[in-house]
Amino acid sequence: MSSLLNDYMQMEQQLEQLRTRLEKLQNDDRLKAELEFKDKLESLMSEFGKSTADVIALLDPSSRSTSGKAAPASDGRRKRKLKIYKNPNSGEVVETRGGNHKTLKAWKEEHGADTVESWLVRVEE
Repeated sequence: MSSLLNDYMQMEQQLEQLRTRLEKLQNDDRLKAELEFKDKLESLMSEFGKSTADVIALLDPSSRSTSGKAAPASDGRRKRKLKIYKNPNSGEVVETRGGNHKTLKAWKEEHGADTVESWLVRVEE
C-alpha cells in the first residue's frame, strides 16, 4: 500500500510542478504573440480555403515531393472540396473550401443561407 501512496504523492508533486510551469508559460508574452499569430494564420487560411500543405508549398516550394505533388497535410485530414458560388445579383464569384469565407458569410447574412446555397455553381475535388 505504501508504494501506491508514494506513487500518488509523487504524481501530485509532478502535477503541481506542471501547473506552475503552465502558469508561467501562460503569462509569457512570447507565447501570447505566437498563439495570436497561429489564430490569425488559421483564420486567414480558412478565409481563403487553404490547407497547411498549401501554405507550406507556397512558402517553401522545395518541400514538395519528387512526384511534384504537395506533401499531405500534417493534420491527417483530407482536403475539403472546392465550392464555387456565383451571386446572380452582382455576378461576383466566390471559391472556398470552408464555410468561413468573409464574402460568403456576408451573402448569407443578407440573403439567407438557403438562398446562397442555391447559388452553388459547382463542386470540385
